[in-house]
Formats: sequence, C-alpha cells, structure tokens
Amino acid sequence: MAMTKTLSMISRTGRDLQRYNDGCRQVVGCIPYRYRKTNESSTVQGTQIDDLEFLLISSQKSPKWMFPKGGWETDEALEDAALRETFEESGVVGDVEVQEYLGTWSFKSKSQGTFHQGHMFPLLVTEELEDWPEKTVRKRLWLKFSEAREVCWHSWMKEALDVFASKLTKRNKDDEPQTCPFDELSYEQTVATVSNSNTMFYEEPIISIEANDLTCEELRITLVAKPSLGKLMFNEEARRKPFFNEISNVANSMFSEEATMSTKAQKMFNEKLGRISIAAFS
Repeated sequence: MAMTKTLSMISRTGRDLQRYNDGCRQVVGCIPYRYRKTNESSTVQGTQIDDLEFLLISSQKSPKWMFPKGGWETDEALEDAALRETFEESGVVGDVEVQEYLGTWSFKSKSQGTFHQGHMFPLLVTEELEDWPEKTVRKRLWLKFSEAREVCWHSWMKEALDVFASKLTKRNKDDEPQTCPFDELSYEQTVATVSNSNTMFYEEPIISIEANDLTCEELRITLVAKPSLGKLMFNEEARRKPFFNEISNVANSMFSEEATMSTKAQKMFNEKLGRISIAAFS
C-alpha cells in the first residue's frame, strides 16, 4: 500500500508512544527492493531473485549494513510504521506488500540489552529521494540478493530475506501454466495412451443402440464381448447352437415373437468369440 499522508523530514524520537508486547519492544521494518536496470532478462516464468536489487543502510554508530527498521508506535498501523521508518532511515518510498508479510522475529538488542519483536515486510520502491531525515548519518547501498545476504549484519534480517526469496519462488511456481500431458507425446503414443485408458470399458458386454452396416427397420442391439471374457463365459465344450437359441429367446421376449438373428451376426460369433453382433428387429 502507498503512503498517503505527508512525510515529515524530521525523524520521530523518544519512547512515549512506543508499543510493547509482554515487555518486548515492537519494531517494524522493510526489505526495500527494485528491478535491476539491465537489458538482459533471466526470467523464465515470472521474476527471478537475481532480477532484483535490495537496499541496505548503514548503522548510525557503525559501518554495519542492515535493512531499515524502527519502533512501532501506538498512533499508527503496522504498515504505516513500516513506511515511515523506511523513509526516515533510507529515503525511499513505495508500496508495502502487506499480503506478503514476512513474519515476526524475536531478538535481543545488544546496545540496549532489551528484547524486541521485529515485524518485516517487502517494500517495492517507487521513488528514491535525494534528501531524507537521516541522510547525514546513514549511507545507502543497492545490492543483488547474494551480496545483500552476505553483508547484512543481523541474522534475523537475513532470515527475513530468505523468506522473501522463498515466497518469490513459490509465486513463480504457482504462475506456471499447466500443460496437457499429451502435448509431449507423438500421435502414436497419444493413441496408445487413450486406447489403454479405454480398456476398462470392455470388461463387461456393452449394449449399443446405433446404426451400422447391419441395418434394421427400427432397432439393433450390438453385443460386444472381449475374447478373454468370452472364454470365461463359455468354455471350449459349449455348443454354439444352444447359445444362439438362448439369445433368440431373449430377443423374442424383449421385442417380438418373430425376432430372429442376423446371419452376419452368426458368422461373426463363429470367429472364436471375437466380436459378437446380434441384430434384432420386428
């Protein structure tokens, strides 16, 4: 979110409005970042971590490098405090990515000897100002991810940077388009895959009411049996004539007393129970 209120060129001081939680001072900071100015693109899907630069600032009392952070006060929301502290210490403004909240870390301040809880956000920099409240006491340094992680003094801030990188990787993975598995198969492989997936539909006889070269006046029943299923249903000693009589009786009961079997269906049955087609009509 962008800061809407006027930024003050004077840093807040004092602890009168400082927030505490169970005795721990509440601080908030940002990891400011921007897209690198380069004509080369290393992106495959989305933004990669090496396409970004991160802003670190020096400590007021030492040459140690860190990300901007400061006290969260009672008269401001957490994200407003993050924007204010980032502006006061590093002189940049931009969008605090609240939805990408990086987490909370507990640490002990060596200089103050008290425990703190630090809340961190990513901040996409939209403007880098020439003047800012703490310009005379701090330096700024833009670095790539690996360099920023190496020089950052606070271990908990390094962890926050790692969380940022992990979130970016996950976002890129979620944005990858889903491809159809057939896209990488040849025509022959695709046909074979589809054919194998359809074998389940031939485990039982199928009745189809469709027209084909066995024509009839109104209705035809096609009975398809898998050869292996036919061997289970009819052994080698079974006679075909009684079986045809049985089928004819079923057809008669379903349609009419005059229903008869197609000569072509009987010929197909004789081919060792390969594919049986019976046409019944009235």
